[in-house]
Amino acid sequence: MKLKQRVVLLAILLVIFIFTKVFLLDNLDTSAANREDQRAFHRMMASLHIELDPRLDHTLQSPWEIAAQWVVPREVYPEETPELGAVMHAMTTKKIIKADVGYKGTQLKALLILEGGQKVVFKPRRYARDYIVEGEPYAGYDRHNAEVAAFHLDRILGFRRAPLVVGRFVNLRTEIKPVATEQLLGTFLTVGNNTCFYGKCYYCRETEPACADGDIMEGSVTLWLPDVWPLQKHRHPWGRTYREGKLARWEYDESYCDAVKKTSPYDSGPRLLDIIDTAIFDYLIGNADRHHYESFQDDEGASMLILLDNAKSFGNPALDERSILAPLYQCCIIRVSTWNRLNYLKNGVLKSALKTAMLHDPISPVLSDSHLDALDQRLLSILATVKQCTDQFGPDVVLVEDRMTLSHL
Repeated sequence: MKLKQRVVLLAILLVIFIFTKVFLLDNLDTSAANREDQRAFHRMMASLHIELDPRLDHTLQSPWEIAAQWVVPREVYPEETPELGAVMHAMTTKKIIKADVGYKGTQLKALLILEGGQKVVFKPRRYARDYIVEGEPYAGYDRHNAEVAAFHLDRILGFRRAPLVVGRFVNLRTEIKPVATEQLLGTFLTVGNNTCFYGKCYYCRETEPACADGDIMEGSVTLWLPDVWPLQKHRHPWGRTYREGKLARWEYDESYCDAVKKTSPYDSGPRLLDIIDTAIFDYLIGNADRHHYESFQDDEGASMLILLDNAKSFGNPALDERSILAPLYQCCIIRVSTWNRLNYLKNGVLKSALKTAMLHDPISPVLSDSHLDALDQRLLSILATVKQCTDQFGPDVVLVEDRMTLSHL
């Protein structure tokens, strides 16, 4: 064989070797990542059941100190939380030492201080479990049980971006009124034989109080994030106008995502992928009311989008508000880890997992069966939307790797 032919042959073999090596390494990396996603899913499924038990492994720390130490820029709580049941037990049983009107907002809530100085937000029951909220997808009062269900869905999806929530029954006459501020106490009234209050908020009215069953009120309590992690509020790029006849730009501009990608903090870092994760989360729970969102302050787009205020959810199981998914179908990108988790949850696994996770909450059953069935149907719609994107652009464009090493030190 002539020297020139040998050189050409060697060059071809070298190119084949390099491409084969790169291809195999890429596949090994992807396979390893997928295996880790599968292991994480099995760990989550094994820890679904939460025993509300007061015992702590760390006996020298209070449950509030333990929960505060969990918070890092990309998680509210870690994947493995053996003390989670103890923290949630404390949230639902610790003595209330002060009660005040809720922080500013549109919906009725109360701010409670529990023994040990921990703040929690109490949202009262306004509807029966099978009540259907008609009208716009963001209509109606806050649903306390939606906060509980959304927290457990956050666990199941592996996001870990929602503050801890648990159901609680409170006696308004013996637990709240004796420790209430004058501002809150002034909103109490009696309707028939029931103790009620209407609080202070944008939509709070004396004519529309929340009423207990006698003195006992069902509600949810959300753990306040540590003060050392101040929050920054952002306008959601896919927020609604809430004005009849006036559309937001994303509702008529098919290239809207291209514009979003050119603006901070969506032009780099994890924030846009967080937005898409949140759209999937909100579509599953039927929450079309995320007009703003919070992250940790001065984060330059690096911290997570925190899944706060999920109570405008689970209002109508028959309503699948597709516009909630606009960030997904307009940007056509999704985290590989999110995509893998959604696929693990199909074929009825999501409904079963959420039902199991909420089984031992003090206000169980948290959701009606129709809402649980709706979750599985909405999951199919999400999977179909991603498939449309991969068919159009290819999986290499749509499925994005974004695995960040998390520190709990």
